[in-house]
Amino acid sequence: MGSSIGRDFAVKTVAIIGAGPCGLSTAKYLLDRGCFQSIVIFEQQAEVGGIWRYSRETPRPPPIPQTDPFYPPDPPLPPEHDGGGAAATRKAPTYTTPMYERLHANIPKTLMQYHDEPFPDDSWIFPSRQDILQYVVRYAEEIRHLIKFCFRVDKVSLRQEEGGRRDQWDVEAASTVTPGETFSGTFDAVVVANGHYATPFIPAVEGIEAFHAAHPGVITHSKSYRSPGPLAGKKVVVVGNGPSGLDVARQVSEVAARTLLSVRGTPTPADKLAHVRADEVAEIDAFLPGRTRAIRLKDGTVEEGVDAVVYCTGFLFSYPFLVPDLAHGLLTTGHGVHGLYQHVFLRRHPTLAFVGLLVKAVPFQISEAQGAAVAAVWAGALRLPSEEEMEAWERRLAEAKGEALHTFAKHGDDGLYINELHDWVMTAWSSAGQRKKPPYWGEETMWERGIIADAKMRFEKQGGNRPARTLAELGLHTRR
Repeated sequence: MGSSIGRDFAVKTVAIIGAGPCGLSTAKYLLDRGCFQSIVIFEQQAEVGGIWRYSRETPRPPPIPQTDPFYPPDPPLPPEHDGGGAAATRKAPTYTTPMYERLHANIPKTLMQYHDEPFPDDSWIFPSRQDILQYVVRYAEEIRHLIKFCFRVDKVSLRQEEGGRRDQWDVEAASTVTPGETFSGTFDAVVVANGHYATPFIPAVEGIEAFHAAHPGVITHSKSYRSPGPLAGKKVVVVGNGPSGLDVARQVSEVAARTLLSVRGTPTPADKLAHVRADEVAEIDAFLPGRTRAIRLKDGTVEEGVDAVVYCTGFLFSYPFLVPDLAHGLLTTGHGVHGLYQHVFLRRHPTLAFVGLLVKAVPFQISEAQGAAVAAVWAGALRLPSEEEMEAWERRLAEAKGEALHTFAKHGDDGLYINELHDWVMTAWSSAGQRKKPPYWGEETMWERGIIADAKMRFEKQGGNRPARTLAELGLHTRR
């Protein structure tokens, strides 16, 4: 993990941006250290849950194409009132998320859960979005007093004191309920846990702007997808064969006249493609606005009469609350966050930490491992390596991954990362003063990570009125 040469911190006050799964777990590890005087979690909605909060309403349509990580965040839906007249109570506005109606987890609950708080026994083995939200709400019960609900963070800026030896973070937030009510405060450290499913990515393909102008509404992003109903009887192209692309294509194929799955990289395995019931085609090479809703594929094939193109191409990292000199140093294309050590600590200013950036990874337990590391470092129990060593770590990462800095290439890489952070944190863990150890993956957990794709397909094929609650019900048994 690096040498013990690092810098000392005098962190007493911490701000956390976001009361989603990652912000909550980090708060618990900070609280467990027992040495921070103040921990404030800012949440723009009226309840915890982050991305897992579903609403039928769809967000505003993004520009076509959309490749800008600095594209402004979606405004909330207008707040309602619960009555009329002077006694009316203003309700919190709704911030739309990419959550769709029939979504369930794409990892089993034994890996989805925080390591020290299991899902209920009657939850599906791949829990529904409803169960996951309820689970997160229960997880937050003991730290609700730390949360400043209905406050949106608008600005985070760095102020250096003591001749540049001490970083302070000025945070400005505004009420999402009461017009004119604001918060302004200074913190020793800030955790960024705002998620990375807000700013959609739609690539710039030849002819896409002209096509969109000629046929508005045909091209959309998975962030706006809620249910397959509106696509019934249509010819639909789903772009991308990642987890969301395969899930959306599977649902759409139930009602569409024809579903095409446009794939850029590795072809979809035959068994998955048969399960999805879509026809795999090549990457879209160009949109042809002069023809009848036509696209040309990389292999030269032209598909006409396309009624809908759903881009399941992911999201860009975006931090609209960071002042420009910070944000522009962190983001270039938006496909990765630059300047970080271990995907968490900002090298030059390590009292700014990012939790939950990793992609193709098990999120909740990674956030626990990262939160445990943040708490240990800021408590002074662990010391970061020198800036030169941290820079070398990031350089190796960039050489290996390019812009996709936070994407794990292989199943099990997330487990190795979790275990690495566990071992580092445990060098500074004290049974006398702490209760919360970070997670650690043993052989059984690694086995579960390796059979996710098979288990998920079995689960979805099983269907029925009583979906499986355990891997054993799917015919999968641990190799102990």
